[in-house]
Amino acid sequence: MNGKTVYLDSSAIVKRYVAERGTEAIDRLYHRAEAGRLTLAFSLWNVGEVLGAFIRARRLGSLSDRQLGRIAASFLGETLKERGLGNLRVVPVRGDLLAGTVPLLLRHPLSQPDGLQIVTCRAIEAEALVSADERLLRAAGAEGLHALHPEDDTEELDRL
Repeated sequence: MNGKTVYLDSSAIVKRYVAERGTEAIDRLYHRAEAGRLTLAFSLWNVGEVLGAFIRARRLGSLSDRQLGRIAASFLGETLKERGLGNLRVVPVRGDLLAGTVPLLLRHPLSQPDGLQIVTCRAIEAEALVSADERLLRAAGAEGLHALHPEDDTEELDRL
């Protein structure tokens, strides 16, 4: 793995494949990972969440069937490629990580998947957690993580 590790939640990963505000910041993180200057990471849980977000966009009419297929293939292909090259760490969902979400759920208004993001980020000792989910960012910050928004914290993301 390469130097610093930056943890991405699903809302940040989606920005890599669906052009929206914050996409450029996420693209720069991926380019830096490809250049060997940092390692990206996310939970295996996020694979299903990201695909679910793409499917939801198709259902809402934002993506055609063809676009959905192209974007899903791009996400899965890039994930496998970057993981194989050592630029991306996909963290398995383990019982100890899921159990670690329980105290978080009692302290913060989070879902278990959001708690899993915080616990996984902490477990791998990532430099920062990147998310576009304000509730998750607040809880992550309260738990002592360096929590960054891909739309609002672009300069800080570029310094990682």
